[in-house]
Amino acid sequence: MLESARKPDWLRARLPNGPDYLETRRNVDEHKLHTVCQSAQCPNLGECWSRGTATVMILGNVCTRSCAFCAVQTGRPTELDLGEPARVAESIARMRLRHVVITSVARDDLRDGGASVWAATVRATRNRNPRTTIEVLPADFRGEQEHLDTLLDARPDILNHNLETVERLQRPIRKTARYDRSFWVLRHAKSRGFVTKTGVMLGIGEREEEIDRLLRDIAAADVDILTLGQYLQPSKDHAPIDRWVHPDEFARWKARALEVGVRHVESGPLVRSSYKADEQAVRFDLLARRAGA
Repeated sequence: MLESARKPDWLRARLPNGPDYLETRRNVDEHKLHTVCQSAQCPNLGECWSRGTATVMILGNVCTRSCAFCAVQTGRPTELDLGEPARVAESIARMRLRHVVITSVARDDLRDGGASVWAATVRATRNRNPRTTIEVLPADFRGEQEHLDTLLDARPDILNHNLETVERLQRPIRKTARYDRSFWVLRHAKSRGFVTKTGVMLGIGEREEEIDRLLRDIAAADVDILTLGQYLQPSKDHAPIDRWVHPDEFARWKARALEVGVRHVESGPLVRSSYKADEQAVRFDLLARRAGA
């Protein structure tokens, strides 16, 4: 466990400011949207919102799972807003986004895990914003292929599903999620022709040899995009920070991931799953394809 919780200098995040930040905030509030930027206490909120980008979180803001790393509220959800897909689509149009990331809480209380709302949101967004690329970041649908396919049939551009940590720490950190099941999500999406992406936190108790094994597993699953970032403890009730990972180590793991075959890697202390996601869409020519649609 880390002896001092004081953040090092390299973890200073940009403070929210500027007209673009205020416009994004107004748009989120007006359309009653939940964003993972707020709910998960993302350190990049200021930078991303000042660029006019945000990651929208659907299916409410109460998660049925209680992962030890996550700041999102947990409990029994009471919300299922069928008007949400249209509001999300309109909000994306008003922000004039070229690329949008849509995520959700886990909804294990719903028979389909929320897959039907997911599909409706992707389709509404596509109809309202035909040139916008769509990245989805869902839970694992408890391994039910029918529900994952419901989402994939709506044809998002990128399927992002986070592994979060190494295999040994899955149960204590992710609780009900599983290493093999998350890889199944990524492999199934890849088998259907999607660009795939995953994210991993460092500094939560993993060992060097475990990180290396994880990178090799990600490459073996033919995952296209990997994000590596520093774990930040949301509260004293969450898993403690094991260590501060220096930027030089992030650079070393990026080099290793590329060496074993991952195509694109974002690696740094403040990197999060949707950080600079629009630039990744450019990297894989997805924006060019949508522009020609």
